Amino acid sequence: MNPEPDASKELAPTASPIGGGNGLVNRDARDILTAVGEVLYDWTIADDTIRWGANALDVLGVGSIDQIVTGRNFGRLLDPENLSSRHEAVLNSPSSDVGGGVPYQVQYSLVPDGRPDGAKLWIEDIGRWYADASGKPAHALGVLRVINERYQREQRLAFLSRYDELTGYFNRSHLLATLGDGILNAKRLRSSVCFMIVVVDKFRAINEAYGYDIADQVFAAVARRIKSALREGDAIGRYSGNKLGIVLMNCDEADMHHAAERFHAVVRDDVINTDGGSVAVTVSIGGISLPRHGRSVNEAMARVQESLELARLRGQGRFVAYSNSANRDARRRGNAALSAELVAALNERRLRLAFQPVVDARDRRPAYHEALIRLEQPSGAIVAASDFVTLAERLGLIRLLDHRVLDLALGVLTAAPEARLSINVSGETTSDSEWLARLAAAVTGNRDIGKRLTVEITETAVIRNLEEASHFVVMLHDLGCRIAIDDFGAGYTSFRNLRALDVDVVKIDGAFIENLPRSRDDQVFVRALIELARNFGIETVAEWVQDEETAALLVEWGIDHLQGKLTGAADLAWPWPHAVAAGERRLASNLG
Repeated sequence: MNPEPDASKELAPTASPIGGGNGLVNRDARDILTAVGEVLYDWTIADDTIRWGANALDVLGVGSIDQIVTGRNFGRLLDPENLSSRHEAVLNSPSSDVGGGVPYQVQYSLVPDGRPDGAKLWIEDIGRWYADASGKPAHALGVLRVINERYQREQRLAFLSRYDELTGYFNRSHLLATLGDGILNAKRLRSSVCFMIVVVDKFRAINEAYGYDIADQVFAAVARRIKSALREGDAIGRYSGNKLGIVLMNCDEADMHHAAERFHAVVRDDVINTDGGSVAVTVSIGGISLPRHGRSVNEAMARVQESLELARLRGQGRFVAYSNSANRDARRRGNAALSAELVAALNERRLRLAFQPVVDARDRRPAYHEALIRLEQPSGAIVAASDFVTLAERLGLIRLLDHRVLDLALGVLTAAPEARLSINVSGETTSDSEWLARLAAAVTGNRDIGKRLTVEITETAVIRNLEEASHFVVMLHDLGCRIAIDDFGAGYTSFRNLRALDVDVVKIDGAFIENLPRSRDDQVFVRALIELARNFGIETVAEWVQDEETAALLVEWGIDHLQGKLTGAADLAWPWPHAVAAGERRLASNLG
């Protein structure tokens, strides 16, 4: 135990350095401590007096030392909402002083009368109290540190651990935790809770038309409007991106339908005013009743997403409630099995290429072959791309497929010098730098490969991000490759965009070709496309050509190439007989 220091109202500045001599703070040290928002004190508990460092008034923002000269006076500055204080930390300490004092550390806020804005001053109070002969606290030495900035950072982190920064409502993790609690209570009380996902329709278009800042304003406004239509006890939060999640407590399916009507109305009945102007918005909603249709959070998320997808398929501003469906369950099981098979095929290198000729429309000689991906099952059965590519896109596996197709195609082009191929890539690959790096590495070693490769991008991928597609095209042209737009006509891209992209080939969507002799509308459309392409210097390919009547019309109108059953189906066998033996052996060795 230490003897109590001489009590006075203020710790006078001395010439001694910090921590040296008998003084606590010298003039230079006072300036330093003030700059960092710290002040020293010595509290004598018996008479409740506090000696302060000379910078106390500056740091604490009080008008007179008399306001803080005693513990009682200092206590009057404490925020009534504080849950702790130095007085409590010292006098109610569960520890005993065995000779070296007892440390304490506490945070609280002050509302000093002298602060012009009346704002709170957050304090971290660190010190050590010493006992008298009876073991009771006799005095305390410590330092007050103003921690407003740190406290605000901590509060912000604490807020963001539960709430979304943009909307101010629950974040995903806290929303799902609330849903989990709701499901447990519903099971226990034999009641029901509903979970809904709300998505802003055409949010991508809003982003592109107005910019991300305005889109954020729209999303936040939608959240506020829906929040205003909730009952007390319901919860709302940001589920992801442009999706809101809503938990409706003690809610049955009929109530959920009524709630969806309220949400639709409160969003669409008035425009949203933003810094970029007024925006009219609708929302699509999927919902599920729990635990009737799901007994866990994971089941609820998967199934409500299905109902949301059905709502979006029906158009904008729709609501669909989840219901059991034998067909959908069977399809889900089939998708799960196919997904597992696809992953296994990737790991076991059971993906192969089939080659379909693209022939000159006049002499029917192959100009090149389109390399189409196939999945070989362990039984030897071959699965066409149409049976798994869409699922791969939905599961996020399409990037791996594109990489595998590129590796296989490069192997063929290397093994068969007379081969000329085209390969398809997904919209995701247009921004995949690793895919481009693989191609560039191969072309750097053999420039001839680039000249014999055509890369096909779907029209819908171009529409989705024209700028990204344009960059992709430039990079491919730099490598010597040709670019084709696949399924042209399905998305109605303007030829001006095609010219801006500098594409080499347009492949007319087979949906306009298969009934060509019998459809006047298709004839007008296809003939116009061929004429426009010719004027822009772009080659044309007609897909799905199945008969001579169709081919004759296309040749008459000036089509450049034909592709379809008439001119050759896709075949796993290599169409370059001179390269088959050596080439397939080399390819198997390189890829196996």
